[in-house]
Amino acid sequence: MAQDDPRSGKPGKRATINDVAREAQVSKKTVSRVINQSPFVKEDTREKVNAVIKALGFTPDPQARGLAFRRSFLVGLIYDNPSPTYVVNMQQGVLDALKGSGLELVVHPCNRNSPTLLEDIRGFVERQRLYGVIMPPSVSEDEQVIDLLRDLDCPYVRIASVALDEPQAMVVTNDWIGAAEAAAHLADLGHRRIGLVRGPDLFRSSAVRGQGFLDALAERGIPLDPTYDFNGAYTFESGVEAGHALLALDTPPTAIFTLNDDMAIGVMQAARDRGLELPRDLSVVGFDDLPMAARVWPNLTSVRLPIRDMGRMAAEKLLAPMRGVDPAKMQQPEVRPALVVRKSAIPAS
Repeated sequence: MAQDDPRSGKPGKRATINDVAREAQVSKKTVSRVINQSPFVKEDTREKVNAVIKALGFTPDPQARGLAFRRSFLVGLIYDNPSPTYVVNMQQGVLDALKGSGLELVVHPCNRNSPTLLEDIRGFVERQRLYGVIMPPSVSEDEQVIDLLRDLDCPYVRIASVALDEPQAMVVTNDWIGAAEAAAHLADLGHRRIGLVRGPDLFRSSAVRGQGFLDALAERGIPLDPTYDFNGAYTFESGVEAGHALLALDTPPTAIFTLNDDMAIGVMQAARDRGLELPRDLSVVGFDDLPMAARVWPNLTSVRLPIRDMGRMAAEKLLAPMRGVDPAKMQQPEVRPALVVRKSAIPAS
């Protein structure tokens, strides 16, 4: 026969989750998060709830807990990046980390401009009962998405050009550094008329890379002519469009820096369409150093981001609790972009 628990307020019954919530002065949802070891609970709150659980002798019903909080063996990759090569490299890195873990990868492309973005992501996470989520830019930069994942108690790691979250939930790519190196390289080659092809305004990486480029040029006393500043879309097609627009100017640039490789190759195509010889008539530098950079001719000088490694690092952080490791105490590897010099940029004539 069950013993009375005076603090539960229910004679003859065991303490319930409602009793714990009332005694700890928190919501039932917070108690559930503590029970399920959610990372989205402050440490002092976690300690208080655990103390009440111990004092009341509360034991969660394993069957009910399993129904309410069952997780699948799936990790979600939610992305809105228009570069297919970038996405494939990211997937490979995640798969490198998942190997042997018993977890599988499921991908979810999305559009941040969609009015149903949050609804779609919620449906994806709930249908798949995801173990956790990895997000590259720019969806990783959307705070409404982050709030949604927290509300769903879905662990996540986001990849972004600057720190937007706690270290255990971030892989920071330091894009400003890479863009500054590209600017220094073109300046050292003697270029003064330099074009810039940016990415979409929705991508924080476009702003960070663009600012790094402009700051480094300014340090060398080289202003960017506003007529040489063009908005692209991180796609090959937008690179072609930007290339034609810049090269049609009365005084075209002698060099063009694009904020990703897809656009750089588009610029190179536009130059060829106009009968120019590369790199004699135009120097081009890209960003990301995708595998195609070393395969086009002339081989593309590009800022290397270790995209595959970034995916692996994000997945390793996500898997750390499953492996008994506190993500907050993990060594935080730094991603540092580096310029890879090839044949597509030469001294200004």
